[in-house]
Amino acid sequence: MLNSPSHQTQDHGSKSQAQARADQIRAFRAESDLLAQAGLLSLTEENRQHINTYHQQVLDDLRRHQDVDLSEGARHLSLGMQIVSFLGASALATSLFFLFYQYWGYFSTTQQVVLLTLAPLLSFGLALATRRFDTSGYYAKLIGLISFAALVLQINMLGSIFNMAPSPNAFALFAIYGFLLAYLLQVRLLLAAAMASTFAFIGAHLGTWMGGYWIYFGEKPEHFFLPALLLFAVPLVFTQHRYHGFASIYQILSSIAFFIAVLILANWGGASYLPWERKPIEGFYQVIGFGFAALLILYGLRAGRPYLMLTGNVFFALFLFTKFFDWWWDWLPKYLFFLLIGLTAILAMMVFNRLRKLQQGGHLS
Repeated sequence: MLNSPSHQTQDHGSKSQAQARADQIRAFRAESDLLAQAGLLSLTEENRQHINTYHQQVLDDLRRHQDVDLSEGARHLSLGMQIVSFLGASALATSLFFLFYQYWGYFSTTQQVVLLTLAPLLSFGLALATRRFDTSGYYAKLIGLISFAALVLQINMLGSIFNMAPSPNAFALFAIYGFLLAYLLQVRLLLAAAMASTFAFIGAHLGTWMGGYWIYFGEKPEHFFLPALLLFAVPLVFTQHRYHGFASIYQILSSIAFFIAVLILANWGGASYLPWERKPIEGFYQVIGFGFAALLILYGLRAGRPYLMLTGNVFFALFLFTKFFDWWWDWLPKYLFFLLIGLTAILAMMVFNRLRKLQQGGHLS
């Protein structure tokens, strides 16, 4: 006979881990019912009651501390709330922007500076205060997005008021504030904004060091290699298990930035710093693209990170399609061209299916 459960509040880690625990309990209950109906599981009523009581205490604890979804309907509503909170934050930030411009001329320079300084500070404090009683976190995240927008508005308008020259260092401020808000409020969108600011800051300074004007840093895709590699490595060096979805955001966005830069250089060698002819540069980056995409697929497979496998698959296919287009589009009949692509896709499916079976058999773990 099972002992009576003595449940204590547990640390279930991040919200994703807490949600996985709740899903595990739901799956256990469903499977137990099926096994009982098939006559393969027999529990006394007392044992069943003990298990149900324990699971209900765990679920109540998860809902109280992490606001997890305990049903599919609740999960769909949570997704809707995320979308609505993003739209609400965007609308309120836009409203703040137009409000400033509508009445800006009525304030003195001192009042303008005070307002611009107070906007991000007050919204930051309000977000932290809201987080204390907002178990869902949606309202605090909404205010955090507004606070980030207020800082961007502050830096841009202060530069306009005092006629300051544009500087890439503004992106450093955006990145620092974005990371701060993202980790305090666990907002993945702010993490993405902070990463984008980091890309701009590092890329702009690399462009300056290479002798160009920083505002044109986007014309040289190689500027994005260093920040992409650095940010990809962040969850490998610093664990992100307490922050829902942060590791995937770091690695997906970094991979996308890296591969887009390589894809551009593989088709437009003139944008490279390499002192070669255009064709060798494009060939070099095509090899880099195929190689790193394959490595990302294998790494995602071994590490159990399907989002990296998907990212690698997408860019491997893009590099492959662009090469097919360069080789055969002009001289192959169109039906044969697309037949070749279809057969290649089938071959890729066979390879991935083989890898999938090897992983399930434990050979790639």
